[in-house]
Amino acid sequence: MQNIAPKAVIVGQGYVGLPVAMRAVEVGYDVVGVDLDSSRIASLQKGVSYVDDISAEVLRDALASGRYLPTTDYDHIVDFDIAVITVPTPLRESLPDLTFIEESSRSLAKSLKQGATVVLESTTYPGTTEELMVPILEEGSGLTAGVDFFVGYSPERIDPGNPTWNFVTTPKVVSGIDELSLAKVQGFYDNLVDRTVPVSSPKEAELTKLLENTFRHVNIALVNELAIFANQLGVNVWESIEAASTKPFGFMKFTPGPGVGGHCLPVDPSYLSWQVRRKLGQNFRFVELANDVNDHMPDYVVQRLMAILNGEKRALNGSRIALIGLSYKKNSGDIRESPALRLIELLDEYGAVLTAVDGHVEDHRWPDRVDRAPDVATAIDGADAAILVTDHDDLDLLSVEGARLPVLDTKNRLRGSNVVRL
Repeated sequence: MQNIAPKAVIVGQGYVGLPVAMRAVEVGYDVVGVDLDSSRIASLQKGVSYVDDISAEVLRDALASGRYLPTTDYDHIVDFDIAVITVPTPLRESLPDLTFIEESSRSLAKSLKQGATVVLESTTYPGTTEELMVPILEEGSGLTAGVDFFVGYSPERIDPGNPTWNFVTTPKVVSGIDELSLAKVQGFYDNLVDRTVPVSSPKEAELTKLLENTFRHVNIALVNELAIFANQLGVNVWESIEAASTKPFGFMKFTPGPGVGGHCLPVDPSYLSWQVRRKLGQNFRFVELANDVNDHMPDYVVQRLMAILNGEKRALNGSRIALIGLSYKKNSGDIRESPALRLIELLDEYGAVLTAVDGHVEDHRWPDRVDRAPDVATAIDGADAAILVTDHDDLDLLSVEGARLPVLDTKNRLRGSNVVRL
């Protein structure tokens, strides 16, 4: 008698959900990957990956196995054994927007059966799993969490482009609303990753994710503000950071940049700050200060660019500016909350004519008002100035060094008499 593979539903097929789906197929699950972005699902169905960490070969092998179904239709999720929600949790006017979690939970509830498990991976404030998701699942299914079905939370720890720490090798924090739920959640991820780290409840797991990203957010704000002051003081902040990083204890290296982006740093700390204010009536001052510094780094980049152009006796209005790299992170195509988007907005307001190069960004996510160049040489041809925003490995940065235009380097990657560091 043939064994029937367990069925896993992964809601969201982006930078978090697709790696989970591919690994689940690899270890033997029948996987339904649900995403409402029809363009992305069409790409997946053709075997074309838009997630840099998932190769086309891995995706095509999953499709060829017959155990991976990418779809926009929740009708395909019936009789699932485990479901993982990896949908976005953006901020809307500085307030948490959990619409995607709510809608996903309602859709899953219609097909929820006894003995199934639902896991939330989306970043959110402590209490979301038990106070928001569980009631929606119970109401929509008529079942009782912890009795008829099982629930947990496991924060995503995806670091796009990291060659060492991927989904499998990165320890996975897991939790459940009760002991049996924890066992179900941990058992699932034990099949997928090298190591799981159980915590006592979803609230601790939810806070773990916020703590990790708040730590990064605050430290990046520190070096960003330091970079501003160091420039005004005539000090090379990059050299000081490199020197400090030789200390083998008590220091962790963070570097300045044009701002923060992605689905984590611009959003996660604000979820924690919002919950502290809502529940305790107090301000999370470190987060709010870090938000202020990091949110205004694109403004500082534009100010530096204007100073550079003034030195060339040019106005920003009407100048042709080349943006090198647009995504928020090196070797990733994720443009969500990228500081490049704010840079584009500001430069457009000042009347600049914009061209950019970034082969990682999907066509349907390319920013409006920005011409797309196929390579760096084409992007800077005829430009009055350039900004290195994201230093992808596949960009020909050597063509920028020594070019006949000033270049503002926000990543400390370039050398040459035409280069100005952030």
